[in-house]
Amino acid sequence: MKKFTSPVYNVIAVPVEKVRANDYNPNRVAPPEMRLLELSIWEDGFTQPVVCYYDKNADEYIVVDGFHRYTIMKTSERIYARERGMLPVVVIDKDLGERMASTIRHNRARGSHSVDLMSNIVAELLEMGKSDGWICKNIGMSADELLRLKQVTGLAALFRDEEYSHSWTVK
Repeated sequence: MKKFTSPVYNVIAVPVEKVRANDYNPNRVAPPEMRLLELSIWEDGFTQPVVCYYDKNADEYIVVDGFHRYTIMKTSERIYARERGMLPVVVIDKDLGERMASTIRHNRARGSHSVDLMSNIVAELLEMGKSDGWICKNIGMSADELLRLKQVTGLAALFRDEEYSHSWTVK
């Protein structure tokens, strides 16, 4: 068995121009909290790296967690200058479904995510062939919560593999 090393032990400095946001993050932060994050990074520096996946073909880093820290680096001239445009990054090597689950776990652990975007992610994971059990386990969701998110999307395809009860019939 290969010895596991947590990614945090391998922080690297990456030019922020080589980093891009993912297109599935359901986390949103209000402007006052973004100003507070910018102040925090200015006063304390980056105290947590941005979690990324490295896309070898594009030679770029795709954000899995830390989108708002990444955004601050791109939008705060003083922080960009002080950090010389280098963003602290740790890399995880996972497929897209696993990265989506990782993003959700990070967001939910902080207690913030958008229901609409979460339902879109559930739809994408189901389209990738992930089972309800996999989704519940990997993004920390109860079966009832998953059912509600499926209902929010209104897509019949999300229910195609469900067994339906015949507990009543119309006479």
